[in-house]
Amino acid sequence: MTEPATRIIVIRHGETDWNVAARVQGQLDIGLNPTGHWQARRLARALADERFDAIYTSDLVRAHQTAHVLARQAGLEARTVPGLRERGFGVFEGLTFAEIEQRFPEQSRRWRRRDASFGPDGGEILQSFHDRVVAAASALAALHRGQHIVLVAHGGVLDALYRAAARVALDAPRSWQLGNASVNRLLASDDGLALVGWGDTAHLDDPSPDAIDVSAA
Repeated sequence: MTEPATRIIVIRHGETDWNVAARVQGQLDIGLNPTGHWQARRLARALADERFDAIYTSDLVRAHQTAHVLARQAGLEARTVPGLRERGFGVFEGLTFAEIEQRFPEQSRRWRRRDASFGPDGGEILQSFHDRVVAAASALAALHRGQHIVLVAHGGVLDALYRAAARVALDAPRSWQLGNASVNRLLASDDGLALVGWGDTAHLDDPSPDAIDVSAA
């Protein structure tokens, strides 16, 4: 007998100052900036009519801050899952892309080439990171067969899950978006992960110049 599928919404955390500066965060614990807090509130508002059975989040603060807003609205607890944390980037963490290329040219080349066997000094190998993320998401889906869950995580986590669902190789160039506070929908079944919808950021479209309420951040 086929088990019922699990509906999954995967969300990248709201914006941080390091996102704006194109600085690699990795597993450093960087919090949301005012825009990121605003994005989290807009996200919660956009999903207000949906009913979730569970909300899970990476243990890094930028993801937890985003998940907390959604969980509070849904009347749920945002449960922490370390397996959803961003890839560890070792010596790259805290640096801009330009600084990485200048200081570690060979490692930068392998990183940009998406070498599955490569990990920056002190960081995670890409293949290991991918396997860790897919295993964590699959385990959570298995706990909630036939239910609707939310995973709040990071750009690298979203990329890994997209590749798993779309059957895209790890070394293939990325042509899909990994937007902050974006809504991305997957289905988990006995056949694995499948794409339902990706990169929805319509809830962040607001023409008013004072849309970001920093006083509430």
